[in-house]
Amino acid sequence: MGQKVGFAGFLWRWAFALVLVLGTYNPSGYSFITWVFDGDTEFGPIILIVGLLLLIGWIFVVNATFKAIGWLGVTLGAALFAAVIWLLVDVGLLSMDSTGIMTWFALVVLSLILAVGMAWSHVKRRITGQLNVDDVDD
Repeated sequence: MGQKVGFAGFLWRWAFALVLVLGTYNPSGYSFITWVFDGDTEFGPIILIVGLLLLIGWIFVVNATFKAIGWLGVTLGAALFAAVIWLLVDVGLLSMDSTGIMTWFALVVLSLILAVGMAWSHVKRRITGQLNVDDVDD
């Protein structure tokens, strides 16, 4: 069990969350949602396996995130990133009319919040010296 997460550890967690989020849906048309609902795909075992793998990934990441930072942390993280997007719109670097870019931003922000949630216990331990121990009954 690693005692340090470091920047590289955070990047790995972010990469995992980004693959999970963008693999589930993205505006490019290459995602599980598009694959399943494009009308040309017949439901079969491969779709079921990929869907179950994505579901397992989502359950793992969302559970870890909410155990680490809770609703308040997720809400504050979303509010912080929303304020950053507002700033980018305000200074003219981003347009509210470009829904595709806004969707990409929202997906990247979601993956960042999930990555922070997965790494938070390590960050908290490093800053405060406190360990997080989950109940065995959960």
